[in-house]
Amino acid sequence: MTPQTILVTGAAGFVGAAVARALVADGHRVRALVRASSPRDNLLGLDAAIVTADLMDAAAVAAACVGADAVMHVAADYRLWARDPEDIVRNNVAQTTNVMRGALAAGAGRVVYTSSVATLGFTRSPADETDPLTPLGAIGAYKRSKVVAERLVEAMIREGLPAVIVMPSTPIGPRDVRPTPTGRIIVEAATGKIPAFVDTGLNLVHVDDVARGHVLALAQGVVGERYILGGQDVSLRAMLADIAALAGRRAPTIALPRRALFPLAWGAEAVARLTGREPFLTADALRMAGHHMYFTSAKAERDLGYSARSYREALADALAWFGAAGML
Repeated sequence: MTPQTILVTGAAGFVGAAVARALVADGHRVRALVRASSPRDNLLGLDAAIVTADLMDAAAVAAACVGADAVMHVAADYRLWARDPEDIVRNNVAQTTNVMRGALAAGAGRVVYTSSVATLGFTRSPADETDPLTPLGAIGAYKRSKVVAERLVEAMIREGLPAVIVMPSTPIGPRDVRPTPTGRIIVEAATGKIPAFVDTGLNLVHVDDVARGHVLALAQGVVGERYILGGQDVSLRAMLADIAALAGRRAPTIALPRRALFPLAWGAEAVARLTGREPFLTADALRMAGHHMYFTSAKAERDLGYSARSYREALADALAWFGAAGML
């Protein structure tokens, strides 16, 4: 592509920073939009213009969009638990509304909206883009927030917003500063704190492959289309065994019935409501674990030229980064 000026929201975050790096590597001029309170570790050494704004501030977001050839809205409130679950919904819907309106008002030629496979159902396995959820069918506030926000973007596309929707599965890899919920599982498993597992599965993908998928969607995606950016389907048991092997530990062999863990989750959430600290286990996570969350990226592979490396390579990169960061 001809070099463009591209605004990236959430550029200090795990996926956003990877997207910003991929764009710079392709020769684009990146405006990295971050909150004043966001740590800038992921942006160190990156040739990008830092723009400070709160995505809840519509005027500030609109100003940041002015002059941008394209807008990539990667930021999200990615929490699986909050004292007030509706806070997650309000944040993701309001922030998406502000960014989409700002991009439209600024005349951006292309918008890439980062949705999630969380907006898809499980009527088939692996699931694809043709199986959308309704808000009522979504498990938990985060999934519901992404469903509502995605429908908002689709409505604005019908009104002229030149947006392409990408749907990452479960990104893992380096620079997971927070870390994300999946990053926490990797850290806990690598330090021997997960002795058992439940029968579930997920789709793991290297965060840098997700970032490359964003760049491909920017260049080749069709307005109004949705593209899953995934990697490989893997059972939780296999994932934990691979982490154990990479960390030099014994793999967990105890399979627990999912229903037996609900009292533990309810207790953890009760403690979290007192402390304000996110619990490691939640009832919504257990409900989601009732599904093998497997997805296919065939559409993105066919239409965008997308590809993903082995999830084991992504695990190795994640563990190497967590180790270097002193988190293991």
